[in-house]
Amino acid sequence: MSTSARVRADACPGVFATHDAADGPLARVRLPGGAIAADRFRALADAADDLGDGALHLTSRGNVQLRGVTRPGLATRLSAAGLLPSPSHERVRNILASPLSDVAQKLAPALDAALCAVPELAELPGRFLFALDGGQGDVAGEGADVCWRDGAVLLAGGDTGLRVSAEHAVDALISVARAFLRVRGTAWRVSELPDTESLLKGIPGETREPRRFQVNPGLPIGPIGEAIVVAPVFGRLTSAQARAIAKAGDAVVTPWRSILVRGPLEAGTGLVADPAAPSLGISACIGRPGCAKSLADVRADAARAGLAPRVHFAGCERRCGKPAHEHVDVLATGDGYLVDGAFVPVGELTETLATLATLAQKGTQ
Repeated sequence: MSTSARVRADACPGVFATHDAADGPLARVRLPGGAIAADRFRALADAADDLGDGALHLTSRGNVQLRGVTRPGLATRLSAAGLLPSPSHERVRNILASPLSDVAQKLAPALDAALCAVPELAELPGRFLFALDGGQGDVAGEGADVCWRDGAVLLAGGDTGLRVSAEHAVDALISVARAFLRVRGTAWRVSELPDTESLLKGIPGETREPRRFQVNPGLPIGPIGEAIVVAPVFGRLTSAQARAIAKAGDAVVTPWRSILVRGPLEAGTGLVADPAAPSLGISACIGRPGCAKSLADVRADAARAGLAPRVHFAGCERRCGKPAHEHVDVLATGDGYLVDGAFVPVGELTETLATLATLAQKGTQ
């Protein structure tokens, strides 16, 4: 692990401290564990319509962003809906939880409450990430700073060898976060620390030989028992789609820009429910005109590209929203794109990505 000196302040957006994007203020609403009750989903849809651009934008951390929030009152609305239980901690409530794990989903609100109950943890960097993995290996591969994986404690994705029960999982993760604050210096992430052994001191549990765990990122699109997993194109959920989900019941927003809907979803929502849909392989940052740093309207170019392997379109070198899993990197240059480092004119993107998709398919056969 390397030490990285940060020369600028952590500017992760929240509700009280928004980001000034080209299309107006951007507010990020944390959903610890991704779980959201139907009435709170409706409250977000109403806020998007009344105060923002009429859509909810899903993030790679299972959170929701509202863009173009040019009218006042968002914090008041979200507080009334129970979405801001601790104004002082709202930017640090970054918790992933396996969507299909009852254990992880039950631990997430307990971890959130414990986090908000420790005043000094409000000083955590906005990028510090907790994860609770029920053993599926899904969220364990999403780059969390500290993760409890069915008993195993992981730091920056690596197994520490420490084993704690579900009963003590919350205490263990909170202990790591407090220790990180004491030693972080200018670091934002655990991976930036030169030594992480001190983060585990005093945590009761068994010690075993660290092992390499398999990760299985993602959640299959389509029916799962009585529930269904759907995905909005490019993670943009219209307020009408959000209300349709709320009508079906409670839901879980996943870090893969999909939504686990726990009730019957009406037809005709425009949400992707076919696991073979080509759009599922493509993600993209907001691009132009929403971002002033973007060199292209990446979502329009990605939509025209059609069939593709796992690919992420980025408008600039920040590569916002890139997935944690392996993917083809498509970076805008202003007069074309770099596809995994090789220049490709916009007019040749469709052919290039189709070729890569064919090669990827042959490689799995």
